Order: sequence, then structure tokens, then C-alpha cells
Amino acid sequence: MKEPKKKKSLNIDIGSRIQKCRKTKGLTQEQMAEGMDVSVQYISDLERGVTGGSVSTIIRICQLLETSADYILLGRQENMTARLSGRLESHSDAQKEQVLQILWEIDVFAQLGTN
Repeated sequence: MKEPKKKKSLNIDIGSRIQKCRKTKGLTQEQMAEGMDVSVQYISDLERGVTGGSVSTIIRICQLLETSADYILLGRQENMTARLSGRLESHSDAQKEQVLQILWEIDVFAQLGTN
């Protein structure tokens, strides 16, 4: 009989962060598996640290979950500026201007509340 695979602590840590991001995005393992074109069992194995992901798999996970490889692999949180910048990359200049306008309005309301 085949022995169960031994979990590596690094894979367990990475899997835990993948699961946390997946749940934060409101995705089930089934939805994530479908989005990556892999089996649900593979997602389960990744999240439990039973298996590790290849570089290309980690890249696909980061894209699907809209998070950084630094966070998935190392647990480093992105700073808010980097997160905002990354989210704005795919938007048009007009959309970026709208975001700036919203931020300006938030600043104005925040200043009104302090007076």
C-alpha cells in the first residue's frame, strides 16, 4: 500500500494563504478549480499542503485571486499604494481619473468631519 505524501511546512504555509485569498474572494474550491482548469482535488491538495504548485500554477493562482506572489509564497502583505496601483493598471485613463475624483471627494468629506 502506498504511503500518504508527507506535507512540507512551506507547502502548508503557502496552501493556507491560497485558501485565505480564495475565501476572501468568495470563491469555492470548485470555482477556483474551474477558473484554473484543474481538478477540485488538486486545489484541495494545494490548500492542505499535500502538494506544491509549479511557478506557472502560482502565477495563475495570483492572477485569479488578484494577489501578489510575495504574499502567496512569503506571506508579505502588499502596501496599499502597490495594491491600488496594480488594480488600476488595466483601467483606462478616464477610469483612473474617476478614481482620483472619488479619492479627492473622500478627502474633502474627511476634512469636513474634522472641522
